Amino acid sequence: MGEVDLAGVYVHPLLIAAILAFVAAEAVGWLLGRLRLYRFVWHRGLFDVALIVLFWAGFASLLNGGNVAALFG
Repeated sequence: MGEVDLAGVYVHPLLIAAILAFVAAEAVGWLLGRLRLYRFVWHRGLFDVALIVLFWAGFASLLNGGNVAALFG
Protein backbone atom coordinates (compact mmCIF):
# COMPACT_ATOMS: atom_id res chain seq x y z
CA MET A 1 0.00 0.00 0.00
CA GLY A 2 1.81 3.10 -1.19
CA GLU A 3 1.09 6.78 -1.20
CA VAL A 4 -1.52 8.38 -3.43
CA ASP A 5 -0.42 11.23 -5.69
CA LEU A 6 -2.83 14.19 -5.42
CA ALA A 7 -1.65 17.00 -7.70
CA GLY A 8 1.99 16.31 -6.90
CA VAL A 9 1.48 15.80 -3.16
CA TYR A 10 1.93 12.28 -1.85
CA VAL A 11 -0.74 11.39 0.70
CA HIS A 12 -1.01 8.21 2.75
CA PRO A 13 -4.25 6.29 2.09
CA LEU A 14 -5.11 6.24 5.81
CA LEU A 15 -5.33 10.04 5.75
CA ILE A 16 -7.74 9.86 2.83
CA ALA A 17 -9.76 7.22 4.70
CA ALA A 18 -9.85 9.46 7.81
CA ILE A 19 -11.16 12.41 5.81
CA LEU A 20 -13.81 10.25 4.13
CA ALA A 21 -14.78 8.81 7.52
CA PHE A 22 -15.19 12.25 9.05
CA VAL A 23 -17.37 13.44 6.18
CA ALA A 24 -19.50 10.28 6.27
CA ALA A 25 -19.90 10.44 10.06
CA GLU A 26 -20.93 14.10 9.87
CA ALA A 27 -23.52 13.24 7.21
CA VAL A 28 -24.91 10.38 9.31
CA GLY A 29 -24.88 12.60 12.41
CA TRP A 30 -26.79 15.30 10.56
CA LEU A 31 -29.33 12.72 9.41
CA LEU A 32 -29.69 11.32 12.94
CA GLY A 33 -30.23 14.82 14.24
CA ARG A 34 -32.85 15.65 11.62
CA LEU A 35 -34.72 12.41 12.33
CA ARG A 36 -34.40 13.06 16.08
CA LEU A 37 -32.78 9.66 16.65
CA TYR A 38 -30.05 11.05 18.88
CA ARG A 39 -32.53 10.95 21.76
CA PHE A 40 -31.92 7.18 21.90
CA VAL A 41 -28.15 7.66 22.27
CA TRP A 42 -26.75 7.76 25.80
CA HIS A 43 -23.68 9.93 25.13
CA ARG A 44 -23.66 11.77 21.83
CA GLY A 45 -19.93 12.56 21.87
CA LEU A 46 -18.91 8.95 22.42
CA PHE A 47 -21.35 7.81 19.78
CA ASP A 48 -19.93 10.26 17.23
CA VAL A 49 -16.33 9.19 17.94
CA ALA A 50 -17.28 5.52 17.64
CA LEU A 51 -19.04 6.27 14.35
CA ILE A 52 -15.92 7.96 12.96
CA VAL A 53 -13.70 5.05 14.06
CA LEU A 54 -16.02 2.50 12.44
CA PHE A 55 -16.19 4.46 9.19
CA TRP A 56 -12.42 4.96 9.24
CA ALA A 57 -11.78 1.23 9.61
CA GLY A 58 -14.27 0.49 6.84
CA PHE A 59 -12.84 3.00 4.38
CA ALA A 60 -9.27 1.95 5.18
CA SER A 61 -10.23 -1.65 4.52
CA LEU A 62 -11.86 -0.73 1.22
CA LEU A 63 -8.84 1.30 0.11
CA ASN A 64 -6.59 -1.64 0.97
CA GLY A 65 -8.63 -4.17 -0.97
CA GLY A 66 -10.41 -5.57 2.06
CA ASN A 67 -7.26 -6.58 3.97
CA VAL A 68 -7.37 -4.83 7.34
CA ALA A 69 -4.44 -6.79 8.81
CA ALA A 70 -2.05 -5.42 6.18
CA LEU A 71 -2.76 -1.86 7.36
CA PHE A 72 -1.00 -2.44 10.67
CA GLY A 73 1.60 -5.02 9.75
